[in-house]
Amino acid sequence: MSAANCPASLKPISHYLILAAEHDKRDPVVAYWTRLYALQLGLKLSKKEPEEQTFLISVMDFLETFKKEHRENEAISNEVVAQAHLENYALKLFQYADRNDREANFGKNVVKAYFTAGRLYDVLETFGELSTEVIQNRKYAKWKATYIHNCLKNGETPIPGPLAGEDDDEFRELMNIGPPLPTPVTPTVDEPGPSMGFIQPGPPTGTSGIDDFDPLKIRAPSPPKEPEKAPGGFKAYNPGDAVADVSYEETSGASNLSPELMNKAQKYCKWAGSALNYDDVPNAIENLQKALRLLQTGQDG
Repeated sequence: MSAANCPASLKPISHYLILAAEHDKRDPVVAYWTRLYALQLGLKLSKKEPEEQTFLISVMDFLETFKKEHRENEAISNEVVAQAHLENYALKLFQYADRNDREANFGKNVVKAYFTAGRLYDVLETFGELSTEVIQNRKYAKWKATYIHNCLKNGETPIPGPLAGEDDDEFRELMNIGPPLPTPVTPTVDEPGPSMGFIQPGPPTGTSGIDDFDPLKIRAPSPPKEPEKAPGGFKAYNPGDAVADVSYEETSGASNLSPELMNKAQKYCKWAGSALNYDDVPNAIENLQKALRLLQTGQDG
């Protein structure tokens, strides 16, 4: 089941398996859902060759055993809780990278954090259609990881934060280097580098993108324990946007809420619980306020 044993025809899923393995001890919930995403992608790509079938069955067996052993973990058994957990985890990585990027701290941790956040936003497709904010963050994270990586590779100093010409040809060229998400990745570098085990590429051989990363040799960064404040400009997606100084009126309209709004209120509560897992009290309060407002007024946001 190791990514190293992944058949060549299923290469696109290997990087999600690597990401899952990196989180087996750090965050088993992230590991489980990332591995499940890899399995689902593999089933779509599989041509039902014996080697593919054997490998995918091994992943499936691992997931089934894991789920049975962790059946009491709500983030494994409940998709709403799981989605909140992964969104918060990816968001914290994104905000960590975005903040350091804007402060011109272009370490390898920043590249890895952007890269990991982008992959985890892929994993969120497991729970259904992505929101506009998540799609935007995913695109930006993958582009920034590529851009900073290429600058460091070529001995150039990256421009902090979003580029003025973010929608120009260079941006589109970087974003179109790989196939549509999730992108197959062919590692091309092998020299050990400093810090997180990031691989310092050799001399440039032309335009390179996310395909230059070799996650097998990169350790996943841990999300910051303290909540990161999203810098101005590019808006980092936050499922709990601030709701302050809102006066609520008593209403009996809660019973008239549509199933969709009731589900949204439940998600806000789950997001609040997930935020508390990271000691992110402000975000928890904001999500609870949103849930309360929705239940009392029938209005979201």
